Amino acid sequence: MTEDLLPERLARAITLAGPIPLSQYMAAANAHYYATRDPLGAAGDFTTAPEISQMFGELIGLWLTDLWSRAGRPAARYVEFGPGRGTLASDALRAMGKTGLAPPVHLVEFSPALRARQAERLPQAEWCVDLVGVPDDGALLVVANEFFDALPIRQLVKTAEGWRERLVACQDTLFLPVVGNTVFDAIIPPALKDVPDGSVLETSPASVAAVRQLARAVAERGGAALVIDYGYEGPAIGDTFQAVKAHRFANPFEQPGEADLTAHVDFATLAEAARAEGARTYGPVGQGAFLTALGIDARAAALGGGPEVTTARDRLVGAEAMGELFRVLAIVHPDWPVPEGFA
Repeated sequence: MTEDLLPERLARAITLAGPIPLSQYMAAANAHYYATRDPLGAAGDFTTAPEISQMFGELIGLWLTDLWSRAGRPAARYVEFGPGRGTLASDALRAMGKTGLAPPVHLVEFSPALRARQAERLPQAEWCVDLVGVPDDGALLVVANEFFDALPIRQLVKTAEGWRERLVACQDTLFLPVVGNTVFDAIIPPALKDVPDGSVLETSPASVAAVRQLARAVAERGGAALVIDYGYEGPAIGDTFQAVKAHRFANPFEQPGEADLTAHVDFATLAEAARAEGARTYGPVGQGAFLTALGIDARAAALGGGPEVTTARDRLVGAEAMGELFRVLAIVHPDWPVPEGFA
């Protein structure tokens, strides 16, 4: 598939069959986007926490090690969803190795471009498309950093005629959101039924399915998972669908496949889905409070505490930066200890 064909393919599908759900548009755009580039870093479209400082991955590695050690040091496997360039895994595994934990590494990644970058840092890794590809001979130590925000969402819009789904229509190759005809009033939470017209409710069936598979595996095999992303505790009203290109916000309906499409994560829904599969959950808590509880200040001092380290620390934990917007949720086997950082 050549890089400039996705808009034409989507336009043709919409012309032939009519407007498509926003979730279908988002899934197609992100599949193309991630398959065709390395989007990270100054030359890319966005920067994630592991790329800001090694402290982030190191502290996550130590969090996993502490929990694993208190659980009796069982056989375990490290699994990361959406591992980017492999930076987080590399830093986490280095910290884990210093304490005697060196698990096999499994990366859940679809993008050929990113798999190539991950192989440079993690030549020992194996790749899979979900947890089914991970052998079930040990506990799971799972990390999902900025993974769920890129999974497709559905949007329901309150209109004078009731709640309708937001669809994507097309005129030539100009994409635009429209409201469908099917009424969805029956599935709206009671607390949200009387909100003003124009209100938007977001759901992500793909995220619920992913977290249920993850929680089920943790509950069956043992282990823990850490989910880190920007989001909120729902249900809540608001349109968070957005595009980022060259470190700036962009129009998500322009040039599909050429920008990162994301939405804020509903952590309350993820936690509820995880508990339904037999796992325990902790949080969510703010990323700033979590990293502070794990000792980021001491780690920054150990790295010299210079201006570069201090700036990185402030970006990771500052309330005006990532500290409050990003949330952390732990999903833990019911017989494992209470994890650190969720007091």
